[in-house]
Amino acid sequence: MSLLTGFLVFIVSITALLIAYLTKQFQEENLIYSNQNQMTKTNSSTKTKTIEKEKVVAETINGRFAMLGLMAAIGAYLTTGQIIPGFV
Repeated sequence: MSLLTGFLVFIVSITALLIAYLTKQFQEENLIYSNQNQMTKTNSSTKTKTIEKEKVVAETINGRFAMLGLMAAIGAYLTTGQIIPGFV
């Protein structure tokens, strides 16, 4: 196995672990959010603006993938000197 193959296997495994961790973290946050949302529904005297669950989920996933893309761009630049390897 060449050095590049080993490096790529390492990067793919780290990415898979990161996605698994973020998925678990996201599920826990979603559970906490839904519990808090149920509590605010039972207390009708407060006038808090509720945000739909789907919007919170979408923004959380979008932010995490944006951070992952930024880290990939930095890694590509550090290893190849180009943001998108192969393009001038």
